[in-house]
Amino acid sequence: MAIIVCVFNIKIRTPAVVFMLNLAAADVLFVSVLPFNIAYRFSENNWNIGDGMCRFVTAAFYCNMYCSILLMTSISVDRFLAVVYTMKALSWRTKKRAWLVCFCIWIISILSSLPLLISKQTVYIDTLKITTCHDVLDVGDLQNFYMYYFSTFSLAFFFLPLIITTICYISIIKKLSTNDIENSCKKTRAVILAIVVCFAFLICFGPTNIIFLIHYLHFRNSIDESMYFTYILCTCISSLSTCLDPLIYYYASSKYRTHAYNLLCCKKANAVQSAKQQLTGQSETSTENTFTL
Repeated sequence: MAIIVCVFNIKIRTPAVVFMLNLAAADVLFVSVLPFNIAYRFSENNWNIGDGMCRFVTAAFYCNMYCSILLMTSISVDRFLAVVYTMKALSWRTKKRAWLVCFCIWIISILSSLPLLISKQTVYIDTLKITTCHDVLDVGDLQNFYMYYFSTFSLAFFFLPLIITTICYISIIKKLSTNDIENSCKKTRAVILAIVVCFAFLICFGPTNIIFLIHYLHFRNSIDESMYFTYILCTCISSLSTCLDPLIYYYASSKYRTHAYNLLCCKKANAVQSAKQQLTGQSETSTENTFTL
């Protein structure tokens, strides 16, 4: 619905719509591969559809996570420029630059997940008679490549965007801290948007990236499987970000709020109208039958 509203109703005219459209596309990518992860977990961690599909699903998961984080940060920076530097931002905030930023974000996210796409991710566990997907990896790879890989990307694509996003929303709320009624409404929306984004960062992406750091840094000296359940739980929690993104669309764009509300109300109105027509038709049929009898 977000993509339909952005493309057909709002039209892609502002940077905010560009960022929201790309965030929705990232969520669609994640949701499209989510059934494979669900089937894998319900099959007691037994992957039956080949190493190639395992690579794609794993890479798509991390690509979505880093892409979503960077796009949320971009929305935060865009809101910051629009509110704090309203006049100066008129020349900075252009649709062309927004598309360029999104293009760079997608390239960075795809390149960051490329090592997962080209390396073997499945391992057959003979004692358990199952084939794991990204859960069991070579010890040498864990202690060398993956330790530096996930540590670098957690620091660069989570903690740094978190700091930038926090600074942006603190500045926005300070700017809107007036007694003016119009600014009061804007401040309320800004506060709600800040809460939603911070919740997504801290609750959805935070535990996953922190566990990654602890888990892979720990492999430098020894191997410990005690954090496996925590790791699985955190990756599941990170999926909740796709449920929070519609709230970001709603509070980040007034046009989206209007068109989404109209779309939902039209559906409701059409359903009510259809029900009325059916009742009217039944009533007319009943009357005709009465006259016939």
